[in-house]
Amino acid sequence: MAADEIVNESMDVDEVPSTSNEKTTKVGKNSTLPWIEKYRPQVFSDIVGNEDTVARLAIFAQHGNAPNIIIAGPPGVGKTTTILCLARILLGPAFKDTVLELNASNDRGIDVVRNKIKLFAQKKVNLPQGKHKIIILDEADSMTEGAQQALRRTMEIYSNTTRFALACNNSEKIIEPIQSRCAMLRYGKLSDAQVLAKIIDVCAKENVSYTDDGLEAIIFTAQGDMRQALNNLQSTCNGFGHVNSENVFKVCDEPHPLLIKEMLEFCTQGDISKAYGSLQHLWKMGYSSDDLISNIFRVCKNLNIDEDKKLEYIKEIGVTHLGIVNGNTSLLQLNSLLARLCRLSLKK
Repeated sequence: MAADEIVNESMDVDEVPSTSNEKTTKVGKNSTLPWIEKYRPQVFSDIVGNEDTVARLAIFAQHGNAPNIIIAGPPGVGKTTTILCLARILLGPAFKDTVLELNASNDRGIDVVRNKIKLFAQKKVNLPQGKHKIIILDEADSMTEGAQQALRRTMEIYSNTTRFALACNNSEKIIEPIQSRCAMLRYGKLSDAQVLAKIIDVCAKENVSYTDDGLEAIIFTAQGDMRQALNNLQSTCNGFGHVNSENVFKVCDEPHPLLIKEMLEFCTQGDISKAYGSLQHLWKMGYSSDDLISNIFRVCKNLNIDEDKKLEYIKEIGVTHLGIVNGNTSLLQLNSLLARLCRLSLKK
């Protein structure tokens, strides 16, 4: 009897929170979601950028019989989101049972193709005419060649019941036989205006306090990556409660573009000592040569100088960047860059 009472009591304790606090749990779960998930588009009309490609997929969704697809493009531009939107529209209420989503950066071996993917492709599901199960492979360019060779055969055998949607950063790493079996869609980086519009919309919904220079800093750090922009916005908002350029660069920890701009302006004047002083200050702040050279290039693109001189500057920055990538990461390399930029200015 005592044992039964203990069991009954433990069951009662487990049951109480699930019924009485169900509503608060759902609200709490939604409030703790990262903004990249909270504001992930659910329909094609909400997707930002790459309008032509999204329009083609919307047509596939209307007609039902979608082909196998590969979406290639840089991170944070909506590749996986687009595929999920397509799957939701095609499959409707059956979405949960008829979609298998795998991240190929983890599940990338041949065993995954032979077991998980093959078993799901063999699974029998009742779907209307023209509808198919969908297997989503994210980061497909990380799959081993053996896994890709096994996948191409699976795509052929189960083509009557299953469609494959692959998202990757570099389509060249997908083997030719898979590429020839799929419709290839390419995504480009989002424009600053597109990222800005989305950020302002999120700020309005979340009642975020911000300044114009804060939003400019978010866009500068994101570089066309919507996921990065929303992460930086949320981090700054949670950390400081106010989004301005100073707070954004504290969170993102990048060399401030105004300091870089000042250094480049000294170079345009041919003043090597002042330019070197600015570089020395940034170096002592702990930034790596890779961080510095990346931001020097970004700032130089928008520098207010003659176009011919700007091209010469970008060429020298590119040569230095190549050296840094090859392992020459010392301060001397950056000093050499400043000296060459000053010499170009004095020649002009």
